[in-house]
Amino acid sequence: MSRGDMAKPLLGHRSTEGDPSPTPPAGRTVGVLGSGDFARSLAIRLVCSGFKVVVGSRNPKRKASLFPAAAEVTFQAEAVKKADVIFVAVFREHYSTLCDLADVLAGKILVDVSNNTEINHHKESNAEYLASLFPACTVVKGFNVVSAWTLQSGARDGNKQVLICSNNQEAKRAVAEIAQVMGFTPVDMGCMSSACEIENIPLRLLPAWKIPIFLALGLFLCFFTYNLIRQVIHPYIREQKNKFYKIPIEVVNTTLPCVSYVMLSLVYLPGVLAACSQLYYGTKYRRFPDWLDQWLQHRKQIGLLSFFCAALHAVYSLCLPMRRSHRYLLIETAVKQAVEKKMTIWVEEEVWRMEIYISVGIIALGLLSLLAITSLPSIANSLNWREFSFIQSSLGFIALVISTLHTLTYGWSRAFDENQYKFYLPPTYTLTLLVPCTVIIAKVIFSLPCIQHRLLRIRRGWEKGRYVKFVLPSATGEFSSGETSSNV
Repeated sequence: MSRGDMAKPLLGHRSTEGDPSPTPPAGRTVGVLGSGDFARSLAIRLVCSGFKVVVGSRNPKRKASLFPAAAEVTFQAEAVKKADVIFVAVFREHYSTLCDLADVLAGKILVDVSNNTEINHHKESNAEYLASLFPACTVVKGFNVVSAWTLQSGARDGNKQVLICSNNQEAKRAVAEIAQVMGFTPVDMGCMSSACEIENIPLRLLPAWKIPIFLALGLFLCFFTYNLIRQVIHPYIREQKNKFYKIPIEVVNTTLPCVSYVMLSLVYLPGVLAACSQLYYGTKYRRFPDWLDQWLQHRKQIGLLSFFCAALHAVYSLCLPMRRSHRYLLIETAVKQAVEKKMTIWVEEEVWRMEIYISVGIIALGLLSLLAITSLPSIANSLNWREFSFIQSSLGFIALVISTLHTLTYGWSRAFDENQYKFYLPPTYTLTLLVPCTVIIAKVIFSLPCIQHRLLRIRRGWEKGRYVKFVLPSATGEFSSGETSSNV
């Protein structure tokens, strides 16, 4: 194989109908109705992809300077006559202004790229409404999930998918070929009834992140309140010391690792619960409860939020010596040491504890960074399933164990110091250990050969109570068949 062949992709683009590659544009003319930002970006991308573009506008002389020189800007009626595929880049409320072009548009393919301002704002989708206004045309919904920025910069960043739906297969194929030539990946979403769902997609704000974000905020508020009582309220009431200056940085910095640590354990806890369910019922075909199913689906988002909190904790920790209060405390300590004529305050145990604590924390943050990076689609798609599973499962569990060591090193012997129980409340880190230690113990139990073998059999299709056929030799040496339960 030549050096030039090595640079070529092994798998080329394929159209929605299974053709080896899309038909090159070869000067094919595509129409665009509209002169807004999206229409201008669409015209630029079509021109760069080799298409001849004709733009229809109500004021072509005024709008011509906004479009590339290679695009022809003319009146709407003239533009419609010159193209068979026309992108309708106007808002829904302006569809009626195109009714005068109904005769000229007859037989054309109209690509509706519009979106609404609210989810399910209208009873019918914009594409269905456009089809009702122009029954002699074939309407295709598409390109509404692609931003104007993506069109101008090309399909290099972000999601390259273009969702397409229509009741006409040939029309979908024609639009899909245009999308492929433009560098996008067309996805057939079925008939026109899917247009409403496609139009709702750009309006959803992080739909998969709502539950994890609320979970992280809830944990943050709980731990922040707990730390506030221990670090600020307690000395203010018991010792009349004003330590409210700790709230912006020190209390927040104590809260962030708690949230990160618990969130990381919540990534692996649903897997433990799912394994317990499978072992209890002896089958993998029984559906999990809805709450557990939702939990399993949100593990990626929970893990990324855990990494986010851990990264913030690292930045806050690096900024601790920069505080003015920290400098004052250092000076006070130095003055007290001079007054008491102490030559050194070196404590070997504390030195080793802090060295180990920071080292283990850096390793844990590094592993969390690896987990976060490999969860990105561009990285995950370059890994096979075994590699992805090893990083997310095995290394993720190691990250949880190292985070536990980081927490235990931080606590050291403080759990046995009665002065640490302020208002009879235990140190915060002892509370954070509950869920992670439960997960670690459960993982260790599941790794026992007897349990691991049974769980593996269940996940390979074995069911408790299911009857299977077997063959036994008879007294005469012949073989006879029978049945027995698979759990015997």
